[in-house]
Parts: sequence; structure tokens; C-alpha cells
Amino acid sequence: MKSHQGLPKIIGRSFLLLCFAAFTSGIRSQVKQAPRLDRQDLIAAARAIMKTARYCALITLDSNGRPQARTMDPFPPEENMRVWLGTNRNSRKVAEISRNEHVTLYYFVSEEQAYVAISGRARMVDDPKEKAKHWKDEWKDFYPDRGNDYVLITVIPQKLEVVNVKQGIIGGNSITWAPPAVTFSSR
Repeated sequence: MKSHQGLPKIIGRSFLLLCFAAFTSGIRSQVKQAPRLDRQDLIAAARAIMKTARYCALITLDSNGRPQARTMDPFPPEENMRVWLGTNRNSRKVAEISRNEHVTLYYFVSEEQAYVAISGRARMVDDPKEKAKHWKDEWKDFYPDRGNDYVLITVIPQKLEVVNVKQGIIGGNSITWAPPAVTFSSR
């Protein structure tokens, strides 16, 4: 008799496990993973997210090694995915980049459940031709002395990660959730 008393608990637990398995497979089927994308497809998906996002976060490391993030208004990426940004030469980010060139750019589009993270090396550029090429008229109030205040940051990508849930571009590894990525050669 005693052996049958535990049976309802076992049946109940089994039922719950079956319901949970059915529920999770239902969720997984709602997010259809895209077929394995090649390098150019991933870069094209990243460009689309970056264009839609318009703004990005530039993440640097301060003198204590703590990440510092700020919103930036970048230029569209070049063919090689190099990204240009403008800033005030006296900003903290310029000082942080001069100490540690490793940065991350993070673009996010909530409606698409999509993001792009570009990690790479940042360089300060004070070349007048590049500054003229990379200028937005809506910035004029921020740089009253454009020749002296305005400087460029260029980010040379080393790795790009991209996720777009609505397009099925998601992490392929169920344990680490590592997103699809593109590695760039060192330049």
C-alpha cells in the first residue's frame, strides 16, 4: 500500500515536466533561427541595425579600469566596418582612449530585439580633411570653435557580434548564448 502512495506525486511531477517541455518547445518554435549566415550576411544585418539605431553607446575604460558608456551620434560604418565619431578633444572619453585604445560600440533596436556590438581599437584623428569629411551641421552649437574643439574618434573593428531575434539571428550555443560573430584581421 505504501508504495502506491508516492505514485500520485510521481505522476504529478511527470505531468509537470511534460507540460514544461511542451511549453519551452513552443517558445523555441516562435523564434525561428535563421540558417547559418556567412560573413557578408552578418555584416549586412549589422549595417541594417546600425542604420536603424542611429545612436550607439561608446564604451571605454576609465583610469580605474571601470567601463564608462556614453551615447554617441556615429557616422555610418565604412566598407570595412570602421566607424567614425566626433567629440570634444577635452572630453573624458579622449583621455580614456589615450590610456587604453580598446573600446566597444553598442547599437540597440528594441523593436527588432536586435543589437550590434563592435569591439576594436580607437584612434584619435585631428586631420582637417577628415574632420571636414566627418562633420554634421547639427553639431555646430556643440563646437563653437570647431577647429580647436572638434576631434574625431575612429574605431577599427576587431570583432562584431550581431543578434536580431525577429530575423532569427540568435546565438547558436544553448549553453553560452554566444551570438553570431565576425572577426576582422588586425590592422
